[in-house]
Amino acid sequence: MANAYTNIVRDGLWDNNGVFSMLLGMCPTMAMTTSATNGFGMGLATAAVMAASSLLVAAFRNAITQEVRIPVFILIVATMVTLVDLAMNAWMHELYKVLGLFIPLIVSNCLPLARLEAFAAKAPIVPAFLDGLCMGLGFTIALTAIGAVREIAGSGTLFADASLLFGPFFKFMELRLLPADMGVLMMILPPGGFLVTGLLVVVKRLLDLRAGKEIQMSGAHAVA
Repeated sequence: MANAYTNIVRDGLWDNNGVFSMLLGMCPTMAMTTSATNGFGMGLATAAVMAASSLLVAAFRNAITQEVRIPVFILIVATMVTLVDLAMNAWMHELYKVLGLFIPLIVSNCLPLARLEAFAAKAPIVPAFLDGLCMGLGFTIALTAIGAVREIAGSGTLFADASLLFGPFFKFMELRLLPADMGVLMMILPPGGFLVTGLLVVVKRLLDLRAGKEIQMSGAHAVA
């Protein structure tokens, strides 16, 4: 059982990462990664929705018939998005203003619905919740990484305005790494999003290939 949970965590965070492996959720990925702060906030909102939706779908999976499963899944996701939207408006209003329309659009994000259909609808509550949470956190990692690269190259900063969006405690995260006049404007425009995402996908594939070769080599040595 522990090994199964480990596989779920690894799949969500790395092996089947929603952005870098399955290329899902490209709309918020392109739009909300102009900075690491925005990507982090959008990712956490999506992770909360995915974890709660997976939990509910798994809990009621035996009562949801095949004929109505998709409308029910969408209704559950929409309900969770509404709750997250209201919570962010109440307690994280500055971040809410930045993310704007893209919070309600989580409903149309392919990733939550794909995981409900592929995993939560067929799994017990705990594995389903863990899958939703880890897939959401993997999405958060991807958006934060893309946003960090774009922000550093485009503005020379990292986690700019984090304290304004998340609170004074996050002041330590705000860094200036390059002079203000060294930024490349294209990196914080839409073309920069496609470029950085493509490069990071390639980096992940290369790391996966290298890890696979190392495993094969270690196995060959063990046989020898």
